[in-house]
Amino acid sequence: MSQKTVRLIDVTLRDAHQCLWATRMTTAMMADIAPRLDRAGFEAIDLAGGAVFDVCVRYLREDPWERMRILSQWVTRTPLIVMTRSQSLFTFEFFPDDIVALTAERIFANGVRYHTPYDALNDMRNMQVPVRAAKQVGLYVAGGVVYTLSPVHTDEYFARKTKELIALGVDAIYIKDASGLLTPERIETLAPAIKRVCGELPLQIHTHCLTGLAPYVVTRAVELGVDVVHTATSTLANGASHPATEHFVANARRRGFDVPIDLTAVEEVAERLRYIARREDKPLGDIVEYDAFHYEHQMPGGMISNIKSQLAAIGLENKLPAVLEEAARVRAELGYPIIVSPFAQFVMTQSVLNVMGKERYATVPDEVRKYVLGHYGEIAGPVDQNVFDRVTRGEAPNTERPGDLLEPAIPRLKRERGPFASDDDLLLAAFYAESEVKALRAAGPIRTDYPLAETPLATLLKEIALRPDIASFHLIERAA
Repeated sequence: MSQKTVRLIDVTLRDAHQCLWATRMTTAMMADIAPRLDRAGFEAIDLAGGAVFDVCVRYLREDPWERMRILSQWVTRTPLIVMTRSQSLFTFEFFPDDIVALTAERIFANGVRYHTPYDALNDMRNMQVPVRAAKQVGLYVAGGVVYTLSPVHTDEYFARKTKELIALGVDAIYIKDASGLLTPERIETLAPAIKRVCGELPLQIHTHCLTGLAPYVVTRAVELGVDVVHTATSTLANGASHPATEHFVANARRRGFDVPIDLTAVEEVAERLRYIARREDKPLGDIVEYDAFHYEHQMPGGMISNIKSQLAAIGLENKLPAVLEEAARVRAELGYPIIVSPFAQFVMTQSVLNVMGKERYATVPDEVRKYVLGHYGEIAGPVDQNVFDRVTRGEAPNTERPGDLLEPAIPRLKRERGPFASDDDLLLAAFYAESEVKALRAAGPIRTDYPLAETPLATLLKEIALRPDIASFHLIERAA
Protein backbone atom coordinates (compact mmCIF):
# COMPACT_ATOMS: atom_id res chain seq x y z
CA MET A 1 0.00 0.00 0.00
CA SER A 2 1.44 3.36 -1.03
CA GLN A 3 1.92 6.15 1.48
CA LYS A 4 -0.77 8.79 1.70
CA THR A 5 0.60 12.24 0.85
CA VAL A 6 -0.35 15.07 3.21
CA ARG A 7 0.08 18.61 1.92
CA LEU A 8 0.67 21.68 4.08
CA ILE A 9 -0.41 25.32 3.86
CA ASP A 10 1.87 27.82 5.57
CA VAL A 11 0.21 30.54 7.67
CA THR A 12 3.37 32.25 8.98
CA LEU A 13 2.92 35.39 6.86
CA ARG A 14 -0.72 35.94 7.87
CA ASP A 15 -2.49 34.18 10.70
CA ALA A 16 0.58 33.31 12.77
CA HIS A 17 1.75 36.88 13.29
CA GLN A 18 -1.87 37.99 13.53
CA CYS A 19 -2.18 35.70 16.56
CA LEU A 20 1.17 36.40 18.24
CA TRP A 21 2.41 39.79 17.00
CA ALA A 22 -0.90 41.67 16.84
CA THR A 23 -0.65 41.50 13.02
CA ARG A 24 2.42 43.71 12.99
CA MET A 25 4.70 41.83 10.58
CA THR A 26 5.71 44.33 7.92
CA THR A 27 6.38 43.56 4.29
CA ALA A 28 10.07 44.27 4.87
CA MET A 29 10.21 41.56 7.53
CA MET A 30 8.98 39.09 4.91
CA ALA A 31 11.68 39.87 2.36
CA ASP A 32 14.20 37.28 3.48
CA ILE A 33 11.80 34.61 4.70
CA ALA A 34 9.19 34.54 1.91
CA PRO A 35 11.55 33.07 -0.75
CA ARG A 36 12.59 30.36 1.71
CA LEU A 37 8.98 29.41 2.38
CA ASP A 38 8.52 29.38 -1.40
CA ARG A 39 11.26 26.72 -1.70
CA ALA A 40 9.88 24.54 1.09
CA GLY A 41 7.14 22.81 -0.93
CA PHE A 42 3.90 24.11 0.61
CA GLU A 43 0.65 23.76 -1.31
CA ALA A 44 0.09 27.48 -0.73
CA ILE A 45 1.26 30.35 1.47
CA ASP A 46 -1.31 32.41 3.37
CA LEU A 47 -0.60 36.11 2.92
CA ALA A 48 -3.50 38.50 3.44
CA GLY A 49 -7.06 38.79 4.60
CA GLY A 50 -9.12 39.76 7.61
CA ALA A 51 -7.12 41.66 10.20
CA VAL A 52 -3.94 41.67 8.08
CA PHE A 53 -5.55 43.75 5.33
CA ASP A 54 -7.06 46.08 7.92
CA VAL A 55 -3.87 46.54 9.97
CA CYS A 56 -1.88 47.19 6.80
CA VAL A 57 -4.12 50.16 6.06
CA ARG A 58 -4.82 51.56 9.52
CA TYR A 59 -1.57 50.98 11.41
CA LEU A 60 1.31 49.88 9.20
CA ARG A 61 0.30 52.31 6.43
CA GLU A 62 1.17 49.71 3.81
CA ASP A 63 -1.12 49.30 0.82
CA PRO A 64 -2.27 45.66 1.03
CA TRP A 65 -2.68 45.50 -2.74
CA GLU A 66 0.93 46.57 -3.10
CA ARG A 67 1.96 43.91 -0.56
CA MET A 68 0.30 41.28 -2.76
CA ARG A 69 2.21 42.51 -5.81
CA ILE A 70 5.53 42.58 -3.97
CA LEU A 71 5.14 39.12 -2.47
CA SER A 72 4.06 37.66 -5.81
CA GLN A 73 7.49 38.72 -7.10
CA TRP A 74 9.30 37.12 -4.15
CA VAL A 75 7.17 33.94 -4.13
CA THR A 76 7.18 32.46 -7.62
CA ARG A 77 6.65 28.71 -7.13
CA THR A 78 3.89 28.58 -4.51
CA PRO A 79 0.40 30.11 -4.81
CA LEU A 80 -0.31 32.95 -2.41
CA ILE A 81 -3.58 32.99 -0.47
CA VAL A 82 -5.98 35.80 0.30
CA MET A 83 -8.72 35.02 2.82
CA THR A 84 -12.04 36.90 2.97
CA ARG A 85 -15.04 36.84 5.31
CA SER A 86 -17.61 36.14 2.56
CA GLN A 87 -19.45 39.42 1.89
CA SER A 88 -17.74 41.21 4.77
CA LEU A 89 -14.43 40.79 2.94
CA PHE A 90 -11.72 42.41 5.11
CA THR A 91 -13.79 44.44 7.59
CA PHE A 92 -16.90 43.96 9.75
CA GLU A 93 -19.21 45.70 7.27
CA PHE A 94 -21.44 43.69 4.91
CA PHE A 95 -20.73 44.71 1.30
CA PRO A 96 -22.91 44.65 -1.85
CA ASP A 97 -22.37 42.05 -4.55
CA ASP A 98 -20.56 44.40 -6.93
CA ILE A 99 -17.86 45.19 -4.35
CA VAL A 100 -17.42 41.49 -3.58
CA ALA A 101 -17.05 40.61 -7.27
CA LEU A 102 -14.57 43.42 -7.95
CA THR A 103 -12.51 42.32 -4.94
CA ALA A 104 -12.08 38.86 -6.47
CA GLU A 105 -10.91 40.46 -9.71
CA ARG A 106 -8.33 42.59 -7.93
CA ILE A 107 -7.06 39.72 -5.80
CA PHE A 108 -6.25 37.84 -8.98
CA ALA A 109 -4.91 40.92 -10.78
CA ASN A 110 -2.43 41.56 -7.97
CA GLY A 111 -0.77 38.18 -8.31
CA VAL A 112 -2.74 35.94 -5.95
CA ARG A 113 -4.01 32.58 -7.18
CA TYR A 114 -5.60 30.92 -4.13
CA HIS A 115 -8.67 32.13 -2.25
CA THR A 116 -10.10 30.92 1.10
CA PRO A 117 -13.46 32.60 1.80
CA TYR A 118 -15.69 31.62 4.69
CA ASP A 119 -18.93 32.88 6.17
CA ALA A 120 -18.96 33.51 9.90
CA LEU A 121 -22.53 32.16 10.22
CA ASN A 122 -22.03 29.28 7.77
CA ASP A 123 -24.87 30.79 5.72
CA MET A 124 -23.79 29.55 2.32
CA ARG A 125 -26.04 32.10 0.60
CA ASN A 126 -23.37 34.60 1.65
CA MET A 127 -20.77 32.49 -0.18
CA GLN A 128 -22.56 32.46 -3.55
CA VAL A 129 -21.07 35.67 -4.93
CA PRO A 130 -17.57 35.28 -3.39
CA VAL A 131 -17.16 31.76 -4.78
CA ARG A 132 -18.69 32.48 -8.19
CA ALA A 133 -16.65 35.66 -8.69
CA ALA A 134 -13.41 34.00 -7.59
CA LYS A 135 -13.92 31.04 -9.92
CA GLN A 136 -14.75 33.32 -12.84
CA VAL A 137 -11.41 35.12 -12.61
CA GLY A 138 -9.40 31.91 -12.21
CA LEU A 139 -8.76 31.65 -8.48
CA TYR A 140 -8.47 28.27 -6.78
CA VAL A 141 -11.17 28.35 -4.09
CA ALA A 142 -11.03 26.47 -0.80
CA GLY A 143 -14.27 27.27 1.01
CA GLY A 144 -14.40 27.32 4.79
CA VAL A 145 -16.90 25.57 7.05
CA VAL A 146 -16.52 27.28 10.41
CA TYR A 147 -16.41 25.00 13.43
CA THR A 148 -17.87 25.74 16.83
CA LEU A 149 -19.24 23.91 19.83
CA SER A 150 -22.91 24.11 20.78
CA PRO A 151 -26.01 21.91 21.04
CA VAL A 152 -27.03 22.82 17.47
CA HIS A 153 -23.62 22.41 15.78
CA THR A 154 -23.69 18.65 15.23
CA ASP A 155 -21.97 16.41 12.68
CA GLU A 156 -25.18 16.49 10.67
CA TYR A 157 -25.14 20.30 10.69
CA PHE A 158 -21.54 20.46 9.43
CA ALA A 159 -22.13 17.78 6.79
CA ARG A 160 -25.14 19.72 5.50
CA LYS A 161 -23.17 22.98 5.35
CA THR A 162 -20.32 21.23 3.55
CA LYS A 163 -22.75 19.87 0.97
CA GLU A 164 -24.19 23.35 0.40
CA LEU A 165 -20.71 24.78 -0.08
CA ILE A 166 -19.65 22.06 -2.50
CA ALA A 167 -22.74 22.83 -4.58
CA LEU A 168 -21.32 26.33 -5.18
CA GLY A 169 -18.35 24.86 -7.08
CA VAL A 170 -15.43 25.17 -4.64
CA ASP A 171 -12.18 23.31 -5.35
CA ALA A 172 -11.62 22.25 -1.74
CA ILE A 173 -13.16 22.45 1.73
CA TYR A 174 -11.44 23.49 4.91
CA ILE A 175 -12.57 23.12 8.51
CA LYS A 176 -11.96 26.52 10.09
CA ASP A 177 -11.56 26.27 13.86
CA ALA A 178 -10.68 29.88 14.69
CA SER A 179 -11.06 29.47 18.45
CA GLY A 180 -9.12 26.22 18.74
CA LEU A 181 -12.11 24.26 20.05
CA LEU A 182 -11.48 20.93 18.35
CA THR A 183 -10.53 18.07 20.63
CA PRO A 184 -9.21 14.60 19.76
CA GLU A 185 -12.61 13.15 20.69
CA ARG A 186 -14.54 15.63 18.52
CA ILE A 187 -12.39 15.21 15.42
CA GLU A 188 -13.02 11.44 15.51
CA THR A 189 -16.56 11.92 14.20
CA LEU A 190 -16.38 15.37 12.59
CA ALA A 191 -13.62 14.67 10.06
CA PRO A 192 -15.19 11.45 8.70
CA ALA A 193 -18.63 13.10 8.51
CA ILE A 194 -17.29 15.96 6.39
CA LYS A 195 -14.93 13.77 4.35
CA ARG A 196 -17.82 11.51 3.35
CA VAL A 197 -19.55 14.51 1.82
CA CYS A 198 -16.33 15.77 0.18
CA GLY A 199 -15.58 12.49 -1.59
CA GLU A 200 -12.54 13.16 -3.80
CA LEU A 201 -12.58 16.87 -3.03
CA PRO A 202 -9.58 17.78 -0.82
CA LEU A 203 -10.36 18.42 2.85
CA GLN A 204 -8.19 20.82 4.85
CA ILE A 205 -7.99 21.66 8.55
CA HIS A 206 -7.19 25.08 10.06
CA THR A 207 -7.09 25.18 13.85
CA HIS A 208 -5.39 27.05 16.69
CA CYS A 209 -3.45 25.95 19.78
CA LEU A 210 -5.45 27.92 22.35
CA THR A 211 -5.94 24.88 24.58
CA GLY A 212 -2.78 23.02 23.62
CA LEU A 213 -4.63 20.24 21.78
CA ALA A 214 -4.28 21.30 18.14
CA PRO A 215 -0.95 19.53 17.37
CA TYR A 216 -2.47 16.16 18.26
CA VAL A 217 -5.84 17.02 16.68
CA VAL A 218 -4.29 17.70 13.26
CA THR A 219 -2.12 14.57 13.47
CA ARG A 220 -5.21 12.50 14.19
CA ALA A 221 -7.17 14.37 11.50
CA VAL A 222 -4.92 13.17 8.67
CA GLU A 223 -5.47 9.60 9.86
CA LEU A 224 -9.20 10.25 9.56
CA GLY A 225 -9.07 11.50 5.96
CA VAL A 226 -7.94 15.15 6.08
CA ASP A 227 -5.65 15.90 3.11
CA VAL A 228 -4.16 19.32 3.88
CA VAL A 229 -3.06 20.85 7.20
CA HIS A 230 -2.46 24.55 7.95
CA THR A 231 0.73 25.04 9.98
CA ALA A 232 3.09 27.82 11.09
CA THR A 233 6.87 27.99 11.33
CA SER A 234 7.78 26.92 14.88
CA THR A 235 8.92 30.40 15.98
CA LEU A 236 5.38 31.70 15.40
CA ALA A 237 3.49 28.51 16.30
CA ASN A 238 1.59 27.44 19.44
CA GLY A 239 -0.02 29.86 21.87
CA ALA A 240 -2.95 31.43 20.03
CA SER A 241 -1.33 30.42 16.73
CA HIS A 242 -1.19 27.12 14.84
CA PRO A 243 0.63 23.79 15.12
CA ALA A 244 4.32 23.99 14.24
CA THR A 245 5.27 22.86 10.75
CA GLU A 246 8.46 21.12 11.87
CA HIS A 247 6.79 19.09 14.62
CA PHE A 248 3.76 18.16 12.54
CA VAL A 249 5.97 16.91 9.71
CA ALA A 250 8.01 14.79 12.13
CA ASN A 251 4.89 13.31 13.72
CA ALA A 252 3.13 12.64 10.41
CA ARG A 253 6.18 10.99 8.88
CA ARG A 254 6.59 8.80 11.95
CA ARG A 255 3.01 7.64 11.41
CA GLY A 256 3.78 6.66 7.83
CA PHE A 257 2.61 9.69 5.86
CA ASP A 258 4.52 11.31 3.01
CA VAL A 259 4.83 15.05 3.71
CA PRO A 260 6.73 16.72 0.82
CA ILE A 261 8.21 19.61 2.81
CA ASP A 262 11.85 20.70 2.87
CA LEU A 263 12.41 21.28 6.58
CA THR A 264 15.81 22.83 5.97
CA ALA A 265 14.12 25.83 4.36
CA VAL A 266 11.55 26.00 7.18
CA GLU A 267 14.29 25.89 9.83
CA GLU A 268 16.05 28.77 8.06
CA VAL A 269 12.80 30.75 8.31
CA ALA A 270 12.48 29.87 12.01
CA GLU A 271 16.01 31.10 12.70
CA ARG A 272 15.39 34.40 10.92
CA LEU A 273 12.08 34.92 12.69
CA ARG A 274 13.84 34.49 16.03
CA TYR A 275 16.19 37.29 15.02
CA ILE A 276 13.29 39.53 13.94
CA ALA A 277 11.44 38.80 17.20
CA ARG A 278 14.47 39.80 19.28
CA ARG A 279 15.05 42.94 17.24
CA GLU A 280 11.40 44.03 17.34
CA ASP A 281 10.73 42.85 20.91
CA LYS A 282 8.03 40.46 19.73
CA PRO A 283 6.99 37.29 21.58
CA LEU A 284 7.55 33.73 20.45
CA GLY A 285 4.80 31.15 20.57
CA ASP A 286 4.58 29.20 23.84
CA ILE A 287 2.72 25.96 24.45
CA VAL A 288 -0.40 26.73 26.48
CA GLU A 289 -2.14 24.74 29.18
CA TYR A 290 -5.52 23.11 28.65
CA ASP A 291 -8.32 25.47 29.72
CA ALA A 292 -11.78 23.97 30.21
CA PHE A 293 -13.37 27.44 30.59
CA HIS A 294 -12.29 28.29 27.06
CA TYR A 295 -14.90 25.85 25.73
CA GLU A 296 -17.62 27.88 27.44
CA HIS A 297 -16.82 31.46 26.41
CA GLN A 298 -14.86 30.41 23.24
CA MET A 299 -13.25 33.85 22.89
CA PRO A 300 -9.94 34.03 20.99
CA GLY A 301 -6.93 34.91 23.12
CA GLY A 302 -6.29 38.22 21.38
CA MET A 303 -9.81 39.44 22.12
CA ILE A 304 -9.52 38.50 25.80
CA SER A 305 -6.26 40.44 26.13
CA ASN A 306 -7.83 43.48 24.42
CA ILE A 307 -10.86 43.49 26.72
CA LYS A 308 -8.60 42.99 29.75
CA SER A 309 -6.53 46.04 28.85
CA GLN A 310 -9.64 48.15 28.19
CA LEU A 311 -11.16 47.18 31.55
CA ALA A 312 -7.85 47.86 33.29
CA ALA A 313 -7.76 51.34 31.79
CA ILE A 314 -10.93 52.21 33.73
CA GLY A 315 -9.96 50.29 36.86
CA LEU A 316 -12.31 47.36 36.26
CA GLU A 317 -9.92 44.56 35.35
CA ASN A 318 -11.51 42.42 38.08
CA LYS A 319 -14.69 42.30 35.96
CA LEU A 320 -13.08 40.15 33.25
CA PRO A 321 -14.22 36.77 34.67
CA ALA A 322 -17.78 38.07 34.94
CA VAL A 323 -17.65 39.36 31.35
CA LEU A 324 -16.47 35.97 30.07
CA GLU A 325 -19.17 34.17 32.04
CA GLU A 326 -21.71 36.58 30.56
CA ALA A 327 -20.33 35.96 27.06
CA ALA A 328 -21.22 32.27 27.34
CA ARG A 329 -24.74 33.20 28.43
CA VAL A 330 -25.22 35.86 25.73
CA ARG A 331 -24.05 33.48 23.03
CA ALA A 332 -26.65 30.88 24.03
CA GLU A 333 -29.40 33.51 24.15
CA LEU A 334 -28.44 34.76 20.66
CA GLY A 335 -28.76 31.33 19.06
CA TYR A 336 -25.11 30.24 19.33
CA PRO A 337 -23.32 32.52 16.85
CA ILE A 338 -19.84 31.26 15.98
CA ILE A 339 -17.21 33.18 17.90
CA VAL A 340 -15.26 34.55 14.95
CA SER A 341 -15.14 38.08 13.57
CA PRO A 342 -17.39 40.00 13.56
CA PHE A 343 -19.69 38.00 15.87
CA ALA A 344 -17.03 37.50 18.52
CA GLN A 345 -16.89 41.28 18.83
CA PHE A 346 -20.70 41.54 18.90
CA VAL A 347 -21.04 38.98 21.70
CA MET A 348 -18.20 40.47 23.73
CA THR A 349 -19.54 44.02 23.39
CA GLN A 350 -23.02 42.95 24.49
CA SER A 351 -21.51 41.03 27.41
CA VAL A 352 -19.57 44.06 28.63
CA LEU A 353 -22.71 46.23 28.37
CA ASN A 354 -24.74 43.65 30.30
CA VAL A 355 -22.16 43.37 33.09
CA MET A 356 -21.52 47.11 33.39
CA GLY A 357 -25.14 48.24 33.01
CA LYS A 358 -27.99 48.25 35.50
CA GLU A 359 -30.02 45.77 33.45
CA ARG A 360 -29.10 43.10 30.90
CA TYR A 361 -29.84 44.16 27.30
CA ALA A 362 -30.78 47.68 28.43
CA THR A 363 -28.36 48.81 25.75
CA VAL A 364 -28.08 46.85 22.51
CA PRO A 365 -25.62 47.80 19.74
CA ASP A 366 -27.07 48.22 16.26
CA GLU A 367 -24.90 45.34 15.02
CA VAL A 368 -26.42 42.92 17.54
CA ARG A 369 -29.91 44.05 16.54
CA LYS A 370 -29.12 43.55 12.85
CA TYR A 371 -27.76 40.08 13.62
CA VAL A 372 -30.92 39.06 15.48
CA LEU A 373 -33.03 40.40 12.59
CA GLY A 374 -31.15 38.22 10.09
CA HIS A 375 -29.33 41.00 8.23
CA TYR A 376 -26.05 39.04 8.36
CA GLY A 377 -27.58 35.68 7.55
CA GLU A 378 -29.16 32.57 8.99
CA ILE A 379 -28.91 32.02 12.76
CA ALA A 380 -28.04 28.43 13.64
CA GLY A 381 -30.11 28.10 16.82
CA PRO A 382 -33.22 29.68 18.33
CA VAL A 383 -32.85 33.13 19.86
CA ASP A 384 -34.20 33.40 23.39
CA GLN A 385 -37.75 34.76 23.00
CA ASN A 386 -37.42 37.45 25.67
CA VAL A 387 -34.15 38.67 24.19
CA PHE A 388 -35.63 38.54 20.68
CA ASP A 389 -38.62 40.68 21.69
CA ARG A 390 -36.45 43.20 23.49
CA VAL A 391 -33.87 43.50 20.71
CA THR A 392 -36.18 43.56 17.67
CA ARG A 393 -38.86 45.80 19.17
CA GLY A 394 -41.50 44.16 16.99
CA GLU A 395 -39.66 44.34 13.67
CA ALA A 396 -39.98 41.24 11.49
CA PRO A 397 -36.73 39.37 10.77
CA ASN A 398 -35.24 39.18 7.29
CA THR A 399 -35.37 35.83 5.49
CA GLU A 400 -33.79 36.87 2.16
CA ARG A 401 -30.17 36.47 1.14
CA PRO A 402 -28.57 39.45 2.91
CA GLY A 403 -26.77 40.58 -0.23
CA ASP A 404 -30.10 41.06 -1.97
CA LEU A 405 -30.96 43.83 0.47
CA LEU A 406 -28.04 46.00 -0.63
CA GLU A 407 -27.89 48.34 -3.61
CA PRO A 408 -24.78 48.28 -5.85
CA ALA A 409 -22.08 50.48 -4.34
CA ILE A 410 -19.67 51.19 -7.20
CA PRO A 411 -21.76 53.91 -8.94
CA ARG A 412 -22.20 55.74 -5.62
CA LEU A 413 -18.50 55.47 -4.76
CA LYS A 414 -17.47 56.88 -8.14
CA ARG A 415 -19.91 59.74 -7.70
CA GLU A 416 -19.03 60.58 -4.09
CA ARG A 417 -15.34 59.64 -3.80
CA GLY A 418 -14.05 59.46 -7.37
CA PRO A 419 -12.38 59.70 -9.71
CA PHE A 420 -10.05 56.80 -8.83
CA ALA A 421 -6.65 56.04 -10.30
CA SER A 422 -7.41 52.32 -10.16
CA ASP A 423 -9.96 49.76 -9.04
CA ASP A 424 -7.66 49.03 -6.09
CA ASP A 425 -8.17 52.62 -4.95
CA LEU A 426 -11.91 52.34 -5.49
CA LEU A 427 -12.02 49.31 -3.19
CA LEU A 428 -9.96 51.04 -0.53
CA ALA A 429 -12.55 53.81 -0.64
CA ALA A 430 -15.29 51.22 -0.21
CA PHE A 431 -13.58 49.74 2.84
CA TYR A 432 -12.21 52.85 4.58
CA ALA A 433 -12.93 56.48 5.34
CA GLU A 434 -11.22 59.17 3.28
CA SER A 435 -8.93 60.05 6.19
CA GLU A 436 -7.54 56.51 6.35
CA VAL A 437 -6.95 56.36 2.61
CA LYS A 438 -5.20 59.75 2.61
CA ALA A 439 -2.92 58.68 5.46
CA LEU A 440 -2.09 55.50 3.59
CA ARG A 441 -1.21 57.40 0.42
CA ALA A 442 0.84 59.94 2.37
CA ALA A 443 3.02 57.13 3.71
CA GLY A 444 4.30 56.42 0.20
CA PRO A 445 5.42 53.11 -1.32
CA ILE A 446 6.09 50.13 0.93
CA ARG A 447 9.65 49.89 2.19
CA THR A 448 11.15 46.46 1.64
CA ASP A 449 14.61 46.87 3.18
CA TYR A 450 15.23 45.10 6.49
CA PRO A 451 18.55 44.47 8.26
CA LEU A 452 18.53 40.74 7.66
CA ALA A 453 20.99 39.12 5.27
CA GLU A 454 22.42 35.75 4.25
CA THR A 455 25.18 35.74 6.88
CA PRO A 456 25.54 37.19 10.41
CA LEU A 457 28.30 39.55 9.18
CA ALA A 458 26.15 40.88 6.34
CA THR A 459 23.27 41.35 8.77
CA LEU A 460 25.57 43.29 11.12
CA LEU A 461 26.63 45.56 8.28
CA LYS A 462 23.01 46.24 7.31
CA GLU A 463 22.20 47.08 10.94
CA ILE A 464 25.12 49.50 11.15
CA ALA A 465 24.07 51.17 7.90
CA LEU A 466 20.71 51.99 9.50
CA ARG A 467 22.33 53.65 12.54
CA PRO A 468 22.86 57.38 11.87
CA ASP A 469 24.75 57.70 15.18
CA ILE A 470 27.58 55.46 13.92
CA ALA A 471 30.02 57.31 11.68
CA SER A 472 32.68 54.60 11.48
CA PHE A 473 33.64 51.26 13.00
CA HIS A 474 36.55 48.84 13.13
CA LEU A 475 36.15 45.15 12.30
CA ILE A 476 38.72 42.99 14.11
CA GLU A 477 39.16 39.37 13.05
CA ARG A 478 40.46 37.24 15.88
CA ALA A 479 42.00 33.82 15.55
CA ALA A 480 39.78 30.95 16.61
